[in-house]
Amino acid sequence: MSEAATTAIKTGEHAGPTASDYIVHHLTHWQNKKQTEIVDFSVFNYDSIFFSVLLGLVGSFFLWKAAKKATSGVPGRLQAAVEILFDMVNDQAKSIVHNANSRKLVAPLALTVFVWIFLLNAMDLLPLDLLPLIWEKIYGAMGHDPHHAYLRVVPTADLSVTMGLSVGVLVVCLFYNMKIKGMGGWAHELVSAPFGTSKNPIAAVVLAVVNISEQLISFTAKTVSHGMRLFGNMYAGELVFMLIALLGGSWALSFDPGSLALLGLHVVAGWAWAVFHIIIIALQAFVFMMLTLVYIGQSHDAH
Repeated sequence: MSEAATTAIKTGEHAGPTASDYIVHHLTHWQNKKQTEIVDFSVFNYDSIFFSVLLGLVGSFFLWKAAKKATSGVPGRLQAAVEILFDMVNDQAKSIVHNANSRKLVAPLALTVFVWIFLLNAMDLLPLDLLPLIWEKIYGAMGHDPHHAYLRVVPTADLSVTMGLSVGVLVVCLFYNMKIKGMGGWAHELVSAPFGTSKNPIAAVVLAVVNISEQLISFTAKTVSHGMRLFGNMYAGELVFMLIALLGGSWALSFDPGSLALLGLHVVAGWAWAVFHIIIIALQAFVFMMLTLVYIGQSHDAH
């Protein structure tokens, strides 16, 4: 819990933050301007952008370091880990994308997606108030109101990030649809698959409208579900960590000896959820990577 919230509750101020205030504060982004009720593409979440770029650079650095120090002899631990990861991703790419030329781009893309999303997800394992408290101190030292020092550190719990990633995958799929099938071949597929066409002019027009509508719905559904699946799991995990943190906060601000049970529950629940969440972090990165390969593989298939 933030220092301001702790002080307010201890001093018994009537306007002290509640558990709901604590959660809302932690779910508020550091933005360039206040979010409006309507869709506004001029609003940027600085925290999501910062941590996404930072972790992308960190992941690239470790992969570059492993490649630079690669040896044909006995590999070190970093090289061995990267080789195992590379072989896993490459095997999955070979089994899904059968075009060897396409795999020269798709396999590294899949590896990048897995490593990047894994690192973004792993931010959830940091102590919930660690980075926000540090940012609150820095923000206050800059002469601003520390109560308005908002910071969210898990980029994949931000829908704009996960949807941005899924839209990026959609762009790659559209590119391969046009590259592999040609503009004419892909345009014909849009109006003829999956229900075929007809020699009757009226029936042909009806089927073309139905087919292209189904194709557009399919592209939209894949993209939305791709981003929402990752966002939903990471957002839910973040909320659980907040609820567990509130147990510890309730114990710290209580003068009742019986509240020690809250401390025990806080420690046990926090440890258990963190261990379980490690599986979620890796699994969600793997699922996003696999769906990326599946969707790109489908763009190579002719109907």
